[in-house]
Parts: sequence; C-alpha cells; structure tokens
Amino acid sequence: MRGRPKWLPSGRFALGAALVCVPLVLALFGPLFAGEPGPRATSFTLGGGHWLGTDFVGRDVWRQVLFGGRPVVVVALTATALAYLVALPVGLISALTRRTWLEEVLMRPLDVLLAVPSLLMILLVASVFSPGAAGLALLVALVNIPDAARIVRAAAADVASRPAVEALRMQGESWWRIAVGHVGRSILRPLAADAGVRLTGVLYLVATAAFLGIGVAPDAADWAVMVDRNRTGLFVQPWAVVVPALLIVTLTMGCNLLFDALLSTGRDVATERDVVRRGVGVRDRVKEPRP
Repeated sequence: MRGRPKWLPSGRFALGAALVCVPLVLALFGPLFAGEPGPRATSFTLGGGHWLGTDFVGRDVWRQVLFGGRPVVVVALTATALAYLVALPVGLISALTRRTWLEEVLMRPLDVLLAVPSLLMILLVASVFSPGAAGLALLVALVNIPDAARIVRAAAADVASRPAVEALRMQGESWWRIAVGHVGRSILRPLAADAGVRLTGVLYLVATAAFLGIGVAPDAADWAVMVDRNRTGLFVQPWAVVVPALLIVTLTMGCNLLFDALLSTGRDVATERDVVRRGVGVRDRVKEPRP
C-alpha cells in the first residue's frame, strides 16, 4: 500500500487549517463586508431580514459576528507576541549566564508572579483601573510571561549544556551568536509547540475577560460579549449565543490541531533524515575494503 505523497498535507493539518480559516477570515475581513447598520428590531427575534436573528438590543446578529472577531483575535495575537518578546531574552539570559545572582534576579520575581492565578491577577488589576483593548493585551501578556520564560529557560539550558556550546565559547564566539545563532535556533521546535498551546490559552483568557466585561464595552461587538449578553435569550433566539461561541471554540481547536500537525511533520522529517544518515553510514562501512 502506497503512502501519502509528501506534498499532500496530513489530515490533522488540513482539518486544523480549515477550522482556523473560517473564524480567522471572519475576524480579519468581516468588517469590510458588514455594511451599514440597519434599523433596530425587536430583541431576540428571527426573520425580518435578519437571517441569524437579532440580539438583546435588536441589532443584527450576523453583523455583530462580522465585527466581533477582530478584537478577540488581535488582542490574543498581540498578547502572545508581547509575552514571548519579554520571555525569550529573559529565558536565554538566565540559561546562558554564568552569574547565579543574575539568574536569581531575573527568574525569582517571575516565580512570585507565577504563583498568582492568571484570571485573578487580571481581575485585581481591573478593579483598580478599567483597561481598554490595549490594556487587556498587556495584562494577558504579563500573566503569560513567567510560564513562557521558564519554558524558554529550560529548553535553552538543555542546549547550552551540550559540548557544541562550550566549543563555541572556547572559540571566542560572541554571546549574541551563541544565544541566537545556535541555542535560539535549536529551541524553535519546543517553542513552536508551546506557542500553539499558549495561543489557545490566551484566546480562552481574552474571551473570559471579555465575558466578564474587562477591556470591552458592555455592548461592544465582541464574540465573548455576545455570548454573555445574549445568554438570557438562549432558548428564544439561540443563534446569538451559539454562533460566536462556536467560532471561539473552532478557532482554539484549529490552532491546537494546526500546531500539532506542523510539529508532527517536523518530527517525521527529522526521523527520516536520521534514517538516511544511518543508512549512508552503514553503506560506507560496507564498501570499505577489508585489510
């Protein structure tokens, strides 16, 4: 039985890409096709030109869906990028430094922050001042930095303990070349795995915060806000709750499947490369003339 051609995507990759594509396209390009808002109708009704019905204040649900994805996706992607922007240098410096005090200064405050539950930290800060979308992205990034930095440090420390890194140090290579050129490149695979899981967690955290009214207006066009505000009419007009909830779930599931498929492909390629190298080595030994 012939195997699947290498150029064809795996089933998990195709499914993950399909699941991510739908909510992502709606989030990024939906506002371009939303059109002008029409007159408000009766709350929680179906028909009347509203093919997904109306929400709790009589607005068209489909138009709210088209506008509601961009805040969730943009805040989640921004928070994830900001978290790694801080976690990468902190983790690499902690793993490669030979000064114990520097590692303690960098990592111990993060351990204290890690002990506080993420949602509790966001609620505590939100009780002092009301963050907007940018403030919510900064808060979510802040609570994700400690865990991301520890993962970067653990992966980098494993690579830094190898003889190749010590050889680079003895050759007089710069810290930047060792950290970025060798260690950073060697930890891309575990970081990609963590990025997929972390993006899913960030999406959940952003949606939960928006559901609780943090960082968004009470009547904002946001998928999580739509779930919260329209749940009172779930049994009267379910589409106002089901559609945005399904889009959030689809986006998180698709991200997990997509990153998992990409990592599996990378592992398969690495395994095949090792097999080919071992085969070439055995063939060369067989061809060596006997003395």
